[in-house]
Amino acid sequence: MSEKKLFRLEGKVQNYAWGGYHYIPALLGIPETKNPSAEYWMGAHQSAPSKIDMDGQATALDQLIKANPAAALGQKVWDRFGELPFLFKILDVKDMLSIQVHPTKVEAEKGFARENEAGIPLNASHRNYKDANHKPEIMVALSEFWLLHGFLPEDKLKKVLTTVPEFASLAPIFEKDGYYGLYKAVMELPQEEVNKFLRPLAERVLPAYQAGTLHKSDPAFWTGRAIANDPQGLDRLDRGIFSIYFFNIMEVHEGEAVFQDAGIPHAYLEGQNVELMANSDNVLRGGLTPKHIDVPELLKHTRFEAVHPKILKGDAVKGGLESIYASPAPDFVVSRIELKAGQKYEHTSTSTEILLVLQGSATVTGEGGVNLPVLKGQSVVALYEATYQIESKDGVVIYKAGVPA
Repeated sequence: MSEKKLFRLEGKVQNYAWGGYHYIPALLGIPETKNPSAEYWMGAHQSAPSKIDMDGQATALDQLIKANPAAALGQKVWDRFGELPFLFKILDVKDMLSIQVHPTKVEAEKGFARENEAGIPLNASHRNYKDANHKPEIMVALSEFWLLHGFLPEDKLKKVLTTVPEFASLAPIFEKDGYYGLYKAVMELPQEEVNKFLRPLAERVLPAYQAGTLHKSDPAFWTGRAIANDPQGLDRLDRGIFSIYFFNIMEVHEGEAVFQDAGIPHAYLEGQNVELMANSDNVLRGGLTPKHIDVPELLKHTRFEAVHPKILKGDAVKGGLESIYASPAPDFVVSRIELKAGQKYEHTSTSTEILLVLQGSATVTGEGGVNLPVLKGQSVVALYEATYQIESKDGVVIYKAGVPA
């Protein structure tokens, strides 16, 4: 490995159906295409590793790390994780994502081994576990952002079950069997029963959604959107609609963050965000998706408890130049660096770090005469124990991903 510790980095755009067409191309300064640009990945995930510029040669980040892991990540991080433990993303959510739950580390290891032993191919559509890792994640909003996050507190859920007429028959189930009994009951309904159950609700909310009279804080808004966006419309109603009513609907503003731990059911609904997660692709789905839903596996890993949503505002460090969004995850930490003209940010990395310029421009300088001018949408990777400075002539906003020291 060269002695250099700072490199330009190029991530990979992922074209998922729920993504928007404009935000990520505008951020990266690339042409729009007929495919949606849903996510921009920066990291060393084996399915889409970032490329770095090593003296004019494009090298995959995962290969650079494998060549000398202790030098790239630091011995401590390599011993604990055996890889770059995070995946850094920009998301542009135009259509709702599937309702999902992520397993704990222990359960991911068991599930991955079990599916391997059963001979299920890694790319099989009915596979639940793509790797042996957990997937806690944190998001920082880049716009007004809407999401579902965990079960409503008991009093609020009781109110939903008693005031939404179509759900009246579910109130006694919740009274008797709590969150688990309620969710199990609706998730195990045969599809024709789901259609019958939700049809009156769908016929009531869809016209209001189409007329534009519903607010986004109302579950009826997202129910209307789910039906309007589904090619099968009213003919095959998605059981994820129950979750829209049972979960907290959160509105998060630019610069505010939300942490999703293992077992907390959630779904992104609309907006743009920075997302940082453990380096995993394990997702157990609960609706709002045509993809595979394994109900017994989902019920096994969901935390059936009231969630009181917490919005993280970030803790200021470095004289207010940086805000760190702390979470319990040992795999990652995300921060926001904002410099006005003439301010200087100085830092020595404690593991591999990835920096992305979200607004403005800057120059990143490091040891050995490294001097990297960066514009909006450009990224830099700093390897372990890289000492670097960031300066900007006209101001800059940078998001940084790293491993907690």
